[in-house]
Amino acid sequence: MASLQRQDGTVVTDLQAIQAALAPLGVTLNYWPTGGSARLQALLAQAALNEAEKEELLGHLDHYFQRLKDEQGYQSRDLIVLHEALPGLGEMLGKFDKCHTHADDEVRYIVDGEGIFGFVLPDGQQVELTVAAGDYINVPRDTEHWFRLTPMRRVKAVRYFSSTAGWVPEYTGTPVLF
Repeated sequence: MASLQRQDGTVVTDLQAIQAALAPLGVTLNYWPTGGSARLQALLAQAALNEAEKEELLGHLDHYFQRLKDEQGYQSRDLIVLHEALPGLGEMLGKFDKCHTHADDEVRYIVDGEGIFGFVLPDGQQVELTVAAGDYINVPRDTEHWFRLTPMRRVKAVRYFSSTAGWVPEYTGTPVLF
């Protein structure tokens, strides 16, 4: 489950309190259980997945995708699998660890591992949200944020797209204070 760290070091773990703290940004955070199928759990336990295994895992979770298609018009989804042995991991993550925005919403459903989204609040304060398996997050377009992995250095996330055109980071120059 998610936890939110404020600049003063306090940590919030109550989902409703985190949702309230992120509401001024329009960020949506929910908890969606992945389910208990033995095959799904076996796929989630693997550090790396081939393309067929990624599609199989996505198939287990497509009831969420169908809901997003019906309610919000999402058109496609994929699965990103990041782990320590992934070639070019540092270079890839280096594109997103600075304050940036996107021209489209950034929508993730974390199904394994952990990651950290940082945000600049309207008053200029910064917070970091650690997301873990079961956390669904929608970061609205033009929201100043950054992303990095936790020391676990592993995450599997379903990405939902209405279009892929707006996913290039637009750096803001705001220094990350964490």
